[in-house]
Amino acid sequence: MSDETPICSAKGCRVDAVWVLAWNNPKIHTPERRKTWLACEEHREHLSQFLGVRGFLKDVVLLAEWESPETSRSS
Repeated sequence: MSDETPICSAKGCRVDAVWVLAWNNPKIHTPERRKTWLACEEHREHLSQFLGVRGFLKDVVLLAEWESPETSRSS
């Protein structure tokens, strides 16, 4: 595991990520599969809308909660 702080997935953004957007493309992924994008506060809504319009968005979780052992998940 890297010690680097995760950064936002928005194009050109280098800000620390705060949110995990879990998504799935049902045309190519099995229903339980979750891919993830990371988002800063500024880009969370934009990235969520992008995925949501396509029917891909499954969950939006704080990064701190996503990484905690109680909520271990695979991406």
